[in-house]
Amino acid sequence: MDYEAVIGLEVHIQLLTESKIFCGCSASFGAAPNTHVCPVCLGMPGVLPVLNRKAVEFALRMGLAVGGQVNPRAIFARKNYFYPDLPKGYQISQYEEPLILGGQVEIEVEGRIKPIRLVRIHLEEDAGKSVHAEDYVGANETLVDANRCGIPLIEVVSEPDLASPREAALYLSRLRQLVQYLRISSGNMEEGSLRCDANVSVRPAGSVRLGVKTELKNMNSIRGVERALAFEIRRQIAILQQGGRIEPETLLWDEKRGVAEPMRAKETAPDYRYFPEPDLVPLQIDSAWIEEIRAGLPELPLARKRRLVEQYALPEYDAEILTETRELADYFEAAAQATPHVKKLSNWVMGEVLRVLNERNLALEQFPVAPENLAKLVNLVEEGEISASAAKRVFDEMVQSGEPPEAIVRRRGLRQISDARELEEVVDRVLQAHPGEVQRFRQGKDKLLTFFVGQVMQATGGKANPRLVNELLREKLGGSKG
Repeated sequence: MDYEAVIGLEVHIQLLTESKIFCGCSASFGAAPNTHVCPVCLGMPGVLPVLNRKAVEFALRMGLAVGGQVNPRAIFARKNYFYPDLPKGYQISQYEEPLILGGQVEIEVEGRIKPIRLVRIHLEEDAGKSVHAEDYVGANETLVDANRCGIPLIEVVSEPDLASPREAALYLSRLRQLVQYLRISSGNMEEGSLRCDANVSVRPAGSVRLGVKTELKNMNSIRGVERALAFEIRRQIAILQQGGRIEPETLLWDEKRGVAEPMRAKETAPDYRYFPEPDLVPLQIDSAWIEEIRAGLPELPLARKRRLVEQYALPEYDAEILTETRELADYFEAAAQATPHVKKLSNWVMGEVLRVLNERNLALEQFPVAPENLAKLVNLVEEGEISASAAKRVFDEMVQSGEPPEAIVRRRGLRQISDARELEEVVDRVLQAHPGEVQRFRQGKDKLLTFFVGQVMQATGGKANPRLVNELLREKLGGSKG
């Protein structure tokens, strides 16, 4: 019997606020353990939470970007459970009346758009962090860092619309791209800014009845999510094929071993004994504020990709890469204002610019070449002022100094030689210096044309106009060759 997977994701996204959701403690990442804590985020008796307006704004920004409906009345609830990293024994979250209902995230699967429906987006606070497997932690010992207690999160809950680990990976990538475009989260999974729990079940192919689902936790990368889901789907199918039964349980993914193992029986809502948070009033959002936020939304990644294809006549592949981040798309479009050679510009951005950023581990805002200077460099090449090889040298110097390309070309004497008489003399010298190669070319060794071009380029320090060099060589060598 063939089986098919049914997958839904619950994604926790840390919001980029300066302070925590219910107190004034810093929400920054990487501080010394237990230095960003106060009585409020530790839940000491007698303290009162005060809601962070910026966290609400960021959640609304996300909800509106995915077409969700803002709930006219949202309430916070206490979700009760006892873990070492949750000092107050409950988490302030939302349950029956979340901030955002519905919406969808679009992914591209094999060239077609597939909408992934959302159930809800709600606000909540993060728990702390239990530290086990570190050099400074003893065997059978657990330390607790409460810095993360009270960090603002949104939880994005999808419908079970994902049919494969690959679709889950595409959905997560799109979600991360969205929050980065909206500038509400870093989306950095290594720092825990974007965390995913996956609910997965399998059923006979074509069936409409859902199977028993399990929950996967502890996946720290999109690749890890993909691997964990593939493992769990194989495991469930193997159990069913042997006549077994799937238990509803929570599994912990072990990235090093590539296996998921039972952690606990899967909790249901009654286990958490939700009740309305008595210290926070119901949240009612002013419609004027909603419209203000909606009006401030940026152009989203898929829409921008489509526009780049139409406006600049770029291939889909180029537009996909150029819109991978909002910063890269901004850089490209700023440069595109200063050159008519947009496809060539796209090649430079996808090639040399991304190469330097990756090699030097730079963010785009640290990249020293201004977009208008990259456009000028493209113009110099396409208008025949410098050769392609000289352009690479100029670009490397621009990365070092940030200088405009014209200044480097002038200082280095790199302007291309396009004087036919001057180049003819060089071509003659090269042919006279290599009579054996000339004879073999005329006997049919056409590939030697590249050798002659290289010799001329070397003789001119890379400044010869390649098109003109090719024409002169063909003429001198007999025209029909090559």
